[in-house]
Amino acid sequence: MNTLKIDLKKVYDIIYQEEIEGLEKEVREQHEKLFTKEGEGRDFLGWLNLPSSIAKEEISDIENTANELAGKVDYVVVIGIGGSYLGAKAIIEALSNSFDQNIKAGTHPAVLFAGQNIVEDYLAELVDFLNGKTFGLVVISKSGTTTEPAIAFRILRELLEDTVGPEKAKELIIAITDKEKGALRTLANNEGYKSFVIPDDVGGRFSVLTPVGLVPIALAGFSVRDFIKGAADMEKRTSPETDFKDNPAALYAATRNALYRNGKKIEILVNYHNKLVYFSEWWKQLYGESEGKDSKGIYPASVYFTADLHSMGQYIQEGERILFETVIWVSNAGSHLVIPKDKDNLDQLNYLAGKRIHDVNEMAELGTRFAHVDGGVPNIRIEIEKIDPYNLGQLVYFFEKACGISGYMLGVNPFNQPGVEAYKKNMFALLEKPGYEEDTKKMKERL
Repeated sequence: MNTLKIDLKKVYDIIYQEEIEGLEKEVREQHEKLFTKEGEGRDFLGWLNLPSSIAKEEISDIENTANELAGKVDYVVVIGIGGSYLGAKAIIEALSNSFDQNIKAGTHPAVLFAGQNIVEDYLAELVDFLNGKTFGLVVISKSGTTTEPAIAFRILRELLEDTVGPEKAKELIIAITDKEKGALRTLANNEGYKSFVIPDDVGGRFSVLTPVGLVPIALAGFSVRDFIKGAADMEKRTSPETDFKDNPAALYAATRNALYRNGKKIEILVNYHNKLVYFSEWWKQLYGESEGKDSKGIYPASVYFTADLHSMGQYIQEGERILFETVIWVSNAGSHLVIPKDKDNLDQLNYLAGKRIHDVNEMAELGTRFAHVDGGVPNIRIEIEKIDPYNLGQLVYFFEKACGISGYMLGVNPFNQPGVEAYKKNMFALLEKPGYEEDTKKMKERL
C-alpha cells in the first residue's frame, strides 16, 4: 500500500543531523512509556491500539446506520465542538468536492456542522436553510451539557420535531455519548435514539477513529474501512519495535523537540491543497491542547500556500527566527488539468503551456522550501500519495502517535486540558448559572 514519507533534509541546514539522532534513546523511552502506561494521562491511551482493535461488528453497525439515515434525508447536521467536530470536518472536507459536497459515489446527505460556536447569525441562518428541507441530527457530547453543542441541539431538535413530529424525529437523531452517564445518555435512552459510545479512555482530540469521527464520515458517503485500514497500517509502522530511523512518528517527535530546544517556538503546518485547510485546524487542536501547558509547548499555526505566500510569506521569510515549518505535500492530484497556449500571450504564461497545474504547484512548493530554508526556517516535509480515506487514516494516526511521544518529551501531560476550563468558569459566572454564585459576585466586581 501507499506509505507516508518524512523528509528531514531541510532541517539539517539549520541544526545538525546528529542532534536529532542523539534523541533516539529519549524518544524510545517516552514511546515505551505510552505503552507501559507509566506516564501522566495513562487513563486516556485508548487511541493507541484503536485502529487495529475496532470490532468488525461496530464498523458494520456504523455503515448500516449511515446508509439507513442517508435514505431518509438530504442533509445531516453534526453537532459538536473541538474534537467532537474537527476530526470529522477535516476528513469530510478533504474528501469532498470543493464546490458541491453531493458529488460523490452513492447517494448520501450533505453534512453540515453546528455547535462549534455561539454565533447567533450562524445558527439563525442554519435554521432558515433547513426550514422545509429533510434533515437529520448527529449530536456528539460526552456529557450532553457542553454549552455550545447543547444550545445548538436544543434549537435544531425543536426545529426537527416541529417539521416531522416528535416520533418521526426520534428516527432521524443519532447520539454519540457516554456509555452509561450524562444528560445526553439519559435523553438518548428515554427517547430511543440510535446511539454510539465514546470510549472512556479516548480524549476528544484523539477521537476521530471512534464513532465521533466514523459516523459523520460514513454519513458523507466515504469508506470508514479504508480510513481505519490506513490508520491500522500506520499503527503497525510506528510501533515501539520499529527502528528509530524507520519510524516516521518517532522522527517527527524528535525533530520538532530538537528544534524547540534550539529556540524554534512556533510550528507552522503548511499545505498546498485547499482540501487540507480543515485538516490543519484538527492538527492545531491536537498539538495545541496536548502540549500547551505548564508554560511550555510549541505554538501550532497553519498556512495554506500558495495563497498565504501573498499574506504571511513576508513574515515567514524575514520575520523573527522563532519558527519552523512542517509541509504536507500530496504527490498525486486527483484531477488532470493542463494550462492552454494563448496566441496573444498577453499574460506571458505561454512558457507554462502544456504543463499540468499540479506540476506548477510542485515547483512553487520546492521553490518556497528553498527560499524559507535560505531565510533560516527549518522545513520538515510529510508526503502522502493522494487524498483518499486510506492516506488520511495514515496521516491522522501518524500525527496522533507523534503527539503522544512529543508531549512526554516536553515534560507535560499530553492528554489533559486543564486550561480549557478557565473560560467556562468565567462564562458560567457571568451568565449566573446556578452553583456559580460566588464566582458571579467576583466577576461582577471585575466589570
